[in-house]
Amino acid sequence: MTFTEMLRDASTQNQSMLCVGLDPEPSRFPQAMRDDPRKIYDFCAAIVDATADLANSFKPQIAYFAAHRAEDQLERLMQHMRATAPHVPVILDAKRGDIGSTAEQYAKEAFERYGADAVTLSPFMGYDSVEPYLQYHGKGAFLLCRTSNPGGNDLQAQRLASVEGQPMVYEHVAKLAQGPWNKNGQLGLVVGATYPAEIERVRALAPTLPLLIPGVGAQGGDAVATVRAGLTQEGLIAVNSSRAILYASSGDDFAAAARQAAQTTRDTLNAARP
Repeated sequence: MTFTEMLRDASTQNQSMLCVGLDPEPSRFPQAMRDDPRKIYDFCAAIVDATADLANSFKPQIAYFAAHRAEDQLERLMQHMRATAPHVPVILDAKRGDIGSTAEQYAKEAFERYGADAVTLSPFMGYDSVEPYLQYHGKGAFLLCRTSNPGGNDLQAQRLASVEGQPMVYEHVAKLAQGPWNKNGQLGLVVGATYPAEIERVRALAPTLPLLIPGVGAQGGDAVATVRAGLTQEGLIAVNSSRAILYASSGDDFAAAARQAAQTTRDTLNAARP
């Protein structure tokens, strides 16, 4: 089963457009685990167990593990997600962007070491920074397109005078991903929830691609506007929420609180379906 098929099935089975982000910060863990990087797996596994029937995807951010020398815990977590929620695809949030043999190693890391179903990538160096990931049949790759940070305007919202119609950079990325780069139907796009008008524009340019949409929750993105701008019958969306779910409670009830926050977000997103 390909990543897109997995995402569609999980969206249907769990009646969800919610992607649960796994960004573990030991300083924010419950008191019994606080400031102990050795508890990263335990914390994240509890979140996965609590939300496995509410999410259409999980998104571990590799930097939060690597910074604490917890890559071995990420490997265990990936195995746990496979065992606990085999129908829910896992997007490794790595934002890699190199080329050649280095990109091949990053692809091997994502898909062979960690067993991810999809990975996030920066397309700044062009198609040859993306192509090595597409050698893994059925795996997905989400290209950064219109990100939620204000600094995204520095490049993404600039016009390309050398391209017909002078599109903005993010529009050009969307066209490439929908068209010539998407040779095997493996590509998706990252579009921030803080820019619903741009989500709508990206969806118009890339009607069939899955969209990974961060920025709902702690970052202030509008869940209703996000769904209305990005969801179509053809185009799937995975709306990511991380901190608002992970740290819904700082007490021993953190997993139950995370489940409640995830359920509330899922229901809000579902209520906005066109």
